[in-house]
Amino acid sequence: MELIVVGSGTGVPSLTRGSPGYGVRAAGRLVFLDLGPGVLRAMGRYGLDFSEIDVLALSHFHPDHVGDLVPFLFATRYALGYTRQEPFHLLAARGFRQFYGHLQKAFGEWVEPPPGLMQLQELDPAGTTEVVLGEIVIKSAPTNHTEHSLAYRVESKGRALVYSGDTDASDSLVELAKGADLLVLECANPFKVPGHLTPPEAGRLAAQAGVPRLVLSHFYPPCDEVDIVAQAAAEFPGEIIKAEDGMRISLSAGAT
Repeated sequence: MELIVVGSGTGVPSLTRGSPGYGVRAAGRLVFLDLGPGVLRAMGRYGLDFSEIDVLALSHFHPDHVGDLVPFLFATRYALGYTRQEPFHLLAARGFRQFYGHLQKAFGEWVEPPPGLMQLQELDPAGTTEVVLGEIVIKSAPTNHTEHSLAYRVESKGRALVYSGDTDASDSLVELAKGADLLVLECANPFKVPGHLTPPEAGRLAAQAGVPRLVLSHFYPPCDEVDIVAQAAAEFPGEIIKAEDGMRISLSAGAT
């Protein structure tokens, strides 16, 4: 299993950090976590083909996490660019169908993939859900951000990665992350903003989950002005990685 960080930033435009988007390669499939504005273009920069996305899992509906959803759905209608024949799965919290309905009212058929191509599944926003796709198991759990916010756990061949999406301190996220090999946590600012984690809070959550490796990501600009790794390390004794766009992390090795 491999994590590819396509966007480690937020909705704030940056030359060095794109909006949230994370690829997970496992069992010959590509699971994609969030699709912020600009992520589709950045995928090509990092050797990822948007036609390869087998599963698109959305953590919540804020623009910095779903900004490229409309361009993605639009692009699936053009066989000259989108070469996929088999269906892809779109996972999101219950309430997404209503959200998607508003997009359809705004854009009409242009955001409707060819019939049968998109398999949409709404997940429980207040509990846990498990989706099995061949050798990959994807589990979701609510986080402390919005009523539609989910964290995801991707399991395959004895390895597990957990992605928080946006969250504040969250017992359900701690439970979801227990036993995982890698935990990707948002760490939005070095000062407290409700609904988000500070570096010490992220370290504390990772310690509670008992994971060996922690990836900090989803940075607003102030996070690049201080040593957030040292702040998180005060609460977490394991390995801490500060995400950068283009970074690849193997679950059996270090970052590259």
